[in-house]
Amino acid sequence: MDDREWRRYLGDFHDTRPGVTERLLGLAEEDPYAWLAEPLRSATGTVLDLACGSGPTRAALPRVRWAGVDSSAGELAYAAALGRGPLVMGDAAALPFATGSVDAVCAAMALQVLTPLDAVMDEVERVLRPDGVLAALTPAGLGAPPRGALAWVRVLFALRETRLSWPNPHACDGADRFLAARGWTVVSSSRRVLRLPMATPEQTALLLRGLYLPDTGPGRLRAAERSLAAWARPGRYLSLPLRRVVASPPRRVCGPSTRWKARAGE
Repeated sequence: MDDREWRRYLGDFHDTRPGVTERLLGLAEEDPYAWLAEPLRSATGTVLDLACGSGPTRAALPRVRWAGVDSSAGELAYAAALGRGPLVMGDAAALPFATGSVDAVCAAMALQVLTPLDAVMDEVERVLRPDGVLAALTPAGLGAPPRGALAWVRVLFALRETRLSWPNPHACDGADRFLAARGWTVVSSSRRVLRLPMATPEQTALLLRGLYLPDTGPGRLRAAERSLAAWARPGRYLSLPLRRVVASPPRRVCGPSTRWKARAGE
């Protein structure tokens, strides 16, 4: 799938199932959006939520000057109905914000799917103040030993897939290395494994609706839904490994008065 096809798929995905990512991650026993928002709660200027979707970080950052940008009309309408805003429709690779106009950029489950990623990062670097910060949440590897891996094997077998993939796999568990290679200073990089309960057919159906599966046809999806519905029961769960990276942009001037601090492993 080339870049144009992927962007069309991504737009259709979010327009037709707005809020699905938030609902899926909302199954977790710990709120991943609250974890992502922790380093941004002291922001005194604008926090730009990149590819904000339904705007879940708005609720996690109630006291900051927050603005969400997304290219999906469906997601923005869903966010607006929840009273989250202000919201702007725009392309992540051509942000409708002035140079140096935001204090922080928040990217929740976005870096692995936004294309072309280098153009997106050029825009992030443009709109950030020199002493700004990026907080990004991405998928991570299961690690070793791969706890919860057998449940994912069950999901992939039901889908007749060998793995889940994104256009930018290097920006998942390797987000810190990707940013460092662009000249960013990585302030902290930490990993958490959350648990998604798969106790009911409704939860397994939500899982399938929340996965990016551009090459999986509707017939296969229906068969997978039936298979996972029969597997679901109380006590079953999927491990959801996530990585949070906090970084400052290239050519940032740091000094004793810098507003952004993070402890390693936060």
